[in-house]
Amino acid sequence: MASLTPPQAPPRWNHTPEEVLSITKQALAQNKAVSDKVGALSEAECNFETLPLANAEAEALIICEPLGFYQNVSLSKELRDASNEAEALQRDFDVEESMRLDVFKAKAAAESNLRKSGQWEKLSDEQRRLVEKMVLDGKRAGLALPEKEREVLMKLKKELSQACLEFSKNFNEEDGNISFTLEELDGVPSDVISGYSKRTEGSKEVYDVTFKTPDISPIFKFAHNPITRRDAQEGYEDRLKQNVPLLEKALDLRRRIAAMLGYDTWADYVTEVKMVKSGKNAENFLDDLEAKLRPVGEKERDILLQLKKEEHEKRGLPFDGEFYLWDYRYYDRLYIEKTLDLDESLVKEYFPVAVVVPTILKIYQDLLGVKFIEIKDDNVWHPEVQQFAVWDKDAKDESAFVGYCYLDLFPRAAKYSHAAVWGLLPGYELPSGKHHYPLTAMVANLAKPTPERPALMRHDDVTTFFHEMGHVFHGLLSRTKYARFHGTSVARDFVEAPSQMLENWCVCWEPKVLEKMSSHYKTQEPLSPELIDKLIRSRYVNVGLFYLRQLFFAKFDLKVHVDKEAADYTKLWNDLRESISLVKGGKAQPGQGTFGHIVGGYDAGYYGYTYSLVFAADMYATVFKKDPLNPVLGKLYRDKILLVGGSRDETDSLEDFLGRSPNSDAFLEEIFGKVANASL
Repeated sequence: MASLTPPQAPPRWNHTPEEVLSITKQALAQNKAVSDKVGALSEAECNFETLPLANAEAEALIICEPLGFYQNVSLSKELRDASNEAEALQRDFDVEESMRLDVFKAKAAAESNLRKSGQWEKLSDEQRRLVEKMVLDGKRAGLALPEKEREVLMKLKKELSQACLEFSKNFNEEDGNISFTLEELDGVPSDVISGYSKRTEGSKEVYDVTFKTPDISPIFKFAHNPITRRDAQEGYEDRLKQNVPLLEKALDLRRRIAAMLGYDTWADYVTEVKMVKSGKNAENFLDDLEAKLRPVGEKERDILLQLKKEEHEKRGLPFDGEFYLWDYRYYDRLYIEKTLDLDESLVKEYFPVAVVVPTILKIYQDLLGVKFIEIKDDNVWHPEVQQFAVWDKDAKDESAFVGYCYLDLFPRAAKYSHAAVWGLLPGYELPSGKHHYPLTAMVANLAKPTPERPALMRHDDVTTFFHEMGHVFHGLLSRTKYARFHGTSVARDFVEAPSQMLENWCVCWEPKVLEKMSSHYKTQEPLSPELIDKLIRSRYVNVGLFYLRQLFFAKFDLKVHVDKEAADYTKLWNDLRESISLVKGGKAQPGQGTFGHIVGGYDAGYYGYTYSLVFAADMYATVFKKDPLNPVLGKLYRDKILLVGGSRDETDSLEDFLGRSPNSDAFLEEIFGKVANASL
């Protein structure tokens, strides 16, 4: 294995800002040249072979995607700015290409010629799907409109793209903080405080807390002083207020574009090509789930409110009978500690990053039949990044190469501040018949080591890491003919299901797995059976409030894309959160400016996080429940779900895997059956 050489070299990561822009421009020019040739064909000349558009798009993609990625991870502001500018060029180019009537006519003529000549039936299923999707792209792009309207539409699309890009740039570049004294931080674990920057302000010492998750989250969970938690929450919500006008502009542009394209709402436009099929169906799904969850959430809130009353009496704090946004995480944690005698800080001691990460990689490797080989060189964008070559488990030659994986796990200045996976290179079949191999990169923000302890993970961090690795493997193990259908290029309301199945059911709550990937940082002892039992029992505690919070995000996202008129979105954000999440807000802050999903491809699509849980629960209950880590079942999952990517309808993949049509029975039983038995 060690002697095997990958048949494809990894990309280089030492570009200058000037190279990022010049290489991007060259790649786009080459792509345009192909489109020009296609657009010049006569109708009679249009067929499958004379329209090499799919491969041209892939060739541009494999050059531009890595260059556009620097903006999320580079230490150099000049390189991040160049990367952002390169993505803006690519987005504008994509808009222009999507509006080319000559190319659309060539696509439509090719489909017509293929059907009339009898060649249509000779195409593979994936080839036919490619043709149909390309023609549908043109119809959805507005190419049936008169020329003047098409020109206006293209201008609006470019403006929308720029607004979204600027919003995302602000999100990545955010570097604010909030300061507290040691007294105000009472309750926050000392190992966390030791990681904060300390300075003197006047006559007192203060600690600067960034809004990165490892820094700010412990304040929400542990700070005894409600004023500290309130100030932290309001600062967190206010940290990207400069995005408010950008979101308003994006929503206005989306309404205008949807109207020009003949759709009632932007939500209808977006969902037309998803599993849910319409904005109304998405609304109905969320309304139905909210009705089921509300009684559960109200009961949970009342219990936490009583706990708050007791805590305030014990600490001599005034109690006004309200349950606030900044109370939720604190009392959720306290309730679990009291009812289950489960201390989150203690559990964290059993999950050192140095143990958990390789263990999770091994679990995935064993389940899915692959092997990670670390590449030790400096061809990465930051010294902390790990680079792996991925092979089939029993690889004997280069045909068993799978692709590359990069892990960038720790926070730093100007880095993307959450956890996400980028498919930087797609896998697809080259015109020569050889294969182009994929590359996936996970960016996360796990806690760094402190002077007192090594880097440790909360169990929440463990499940998030496992979830994101699910996307990594979806990108690595897909094998499609065309890049367009590779990996996670599936309907947005299905894309989370494969990761959710493994994260929520198969692994992160399995006693044997929890024992396997835990190792106390001092004693190297695994979690005890008693602690494991408590951890598993904590899973469904306050789950009603958890899912109502998810529904708040989904309903805000859907409402702003269904409404025909603009609104006060700060008011809407705060009002909806209070009515759906069942927590009272304080000062109305522009939290919508922090909602990166709404410009990052999940517009009118956040419902998909919950919608896809239905499929995830069904896959687990039907196939994996009997033996979650069985490699035979892993092979079935790899072949029926991951391998095909988006090369066929998601419903077809589910039916192939399940042996029947999917249903919501397992999801409803899992959530509401378990809730009924949770410690309420």
